[in-house]
Amino acid sequence: MRWPTEEELTRARRALGRELRKKGIRDERVLSAIGKVPRHLFVLPEHLPWAYDDRPLPIGLGQTISQPYIVALSTEALELSGEERVLEIGTGSGYQTAILAELAKEVFTVERLPELSWEAQERLRKLGYTNVWFRVGDGTKGWPEEAPFPAILVTAAAPKTPKSLFDQLFEFGRLVIPVGGRFHQELWLVRKEGGKPVYEYLCPVSFVPLIGEEGFR
Repeated sequence: MRWPTEEELTRARRALGRELRKKGIRDERVLSAIGKVPRHLFVLPEHLPWAYDDRPLPIGLGQTISQPYIVALSTEALELSGEERVLEIGTGSGYQTAILAELAKEVFTVERLPELSWEAQERLRKLGYTNVWFRVGDGTKGWPEEAPFPAILVTAAAPKTPKSLFDQLFEFGRLVIPVGGRFHQELWLVRKEGGKPVYEYLCPVSFVPLIGEEGFR
């Protein structure tokens, strides 16, 4: 198979932005971030020809890089203005992290698997991101020392919203999380109003499980 050239990858990234717009993504800042971040640098070399297809891809260790539409939809639901400190649970390859770093003041990202965290740190460092902070640990417990956060994004599926994460959300903050079984879930936007969760359904999804004390065991 012939590997795509840099010019072809750039064209594919622009085409992906147009496809996401057709699928209903309206936030221009989110679309701009998708058009800027080079997704092909976050996938395994053998998957380079499909880097800008709108589908998830394996990144090793049983994990995946999410479908671009789901990345865009989840990010759009946070309604970021650029001044937020965002908590991300599940660094993975760092692609979603980079999208958030384009749109927020600071990103605090937690990954359970050290190898993935280290690789993501190196990628983002090479791309020039200086507003991302990394932690290896149980993502279901969040990052309490830096809480509360106005926005939290969870990139792995939990059987229910972890209490620790909801507690680390500002009043009127927004949390996006896939909830359900190990293989099929629903993506939800959770708002904190009067200290209580208010749920808004987004779409059906299939994420890897969130492993941890308040997730899957």
